[in-house]
Amino acid sequence: MPRTAPQTRLLTKTLEEAYTRLGLLGGSVLLAVSGGADSTALLVGTAHVAPRLKLRVEVATLDHGLRPESRAEVQAVVRLAAGLGLPCHVRELHLRPGAGVEARAREARYAALETLRHERGLMAVATAHTASDQAETLLMRLARGTALRGAGGIQAARPGLIRPLLERTRAEVESFLEEEGVGYSTDPMNADPALFRTRIRRDVLPALSRAAGYAVEERLAAFARLAAEDDALLAGLAEEAWRRLRLEDGSLEAVGVRALEPPLRRRVLVRLLGEAGVPADDAMLARVLRAVERGGVASLGRKLQLRAASGRVRCVQLEPARSPVLRLDGPGTRGLLEGTGWSFAVESGPPPMGVHGLVLAEGTRWPLTVRTRQPGDRLRTAAGQRKLQDVLVDLRVPAEARAAWPVVADAGGQVLWLPGLWSPPPPDVASGHALWAAPPGPSIQRTPSL
Repeated sequence: MPRTAPQTRLLTKTLEEAYTRLGLLGGSVLLAVSGGADSTALLVGTAHVAPRLKLRVEVATLDHGLRPESRAEVQAVVRLAAGLGLPCHVRELHLRPGAGVEARAREARYAALETLRHERGLMAVATAHTASDQAETLLMRLARGTALRGAGGIQAARPGLIRPLLERTRAEVESFLEEEGVGYSTDPMNADPALFRTRIRRDVLPALSRAAGYAVEERLAAFARLAAEDDALLAGLAEEAWRRLRLEDGSLEAVGVRALEPPLRRRVLVRLLGEAGVPADDAMLARVLRAVERGGVASLGRKLQLRAASGRVRCVQLEPARSPVLRLDGPGTRGLLEGTGWSFAVESGPPPMGVHGLVLAEGTRWPLTVRTRQPGDRLRTAAGQRKLQDVLVDLRVPAEARAAWPVVADAGGQVLWLPGLWSPPPPDVASGHALWAAPPGPSIQRTPSL
């Protein structure tokens, strides 16, 4: 057949524009060819345009080892590539049938292609996904409840991978091969009604096309392309918001998060959840959005919570309840408050830099106890007795930090000090000793004897 046939002109023009747009003019590409209609068209069409584009082309065909006819299909690809003057590489994947075979095959396939691409020094792997694949993917994801990112469907390119046939339908690809007089194989798995994609392809798309009065694949694929562009724009804005609202401790500024437009707020919170290893499905995201709006708490499972309080939004790991206690019997004693990282020592003189200090009064009731807060704890302030819980809230200490902050009490249970947060007025008569408290990180060095 002459190359001026309409489907040949259409497909080769599509490939030429795609390779140029994707930066492969004068470059190199590894074609992933299974022997089916789509990948065979990719091989034949690319062979047509490669000389004009000064494109170095090599071919990869993979034997998954799942069907007895796969070896013959691989050999057919090898012969076709040789007839077109292109080097062809065969890789055997040795997969076993069973649960999750589709996902396992896809993962093994892409890993093998990427390895071969690096070995051969090629710029990109090209796969033969079409507008029909895109339409099927879009409908599958919509049926499962996708957001805009999922509606973007199959991406035209990502690092090391391109899909130059996404604008053409499966029918156009098959017409091209008929014009070229090139045969192709058919994978029986593509007709397996147990697969969701097969049911979409066989039942849903034809019914939708009949209802519309025209073939809908190209229009669905065009929508997916526009959705991907919109998502890329929103993703960029969300990245800017993330950098702006991110605090040093990894939390987000709560007021700023609430001020974001809903599409950006969702993306920023999904990223926060992702950093905590939490998958954000619709129900999870709805709970998180409510918690942020109300300044509350949302359970994330796996002993995790999202907390939107004290001006911050953060994911918190819930630790089992524990009450570490450190007893200090007098001058010269020291120790670590287990589970907090804080260390304490009773020394003479002021503490070194980076260590907090409390001047002890003459008549201090020993032993001192260092522990975490307990119900009923109170402080003696200039304004009178106050609940320790209220003081911590006023000081904007996050809830998860309150539970682990050290509290120093005397032998009578009176709270004397919250290192780094609150100190009492200096005593009228000092004992000549001070309690040193080093937060997690710094260590207390004993004063050398003279």
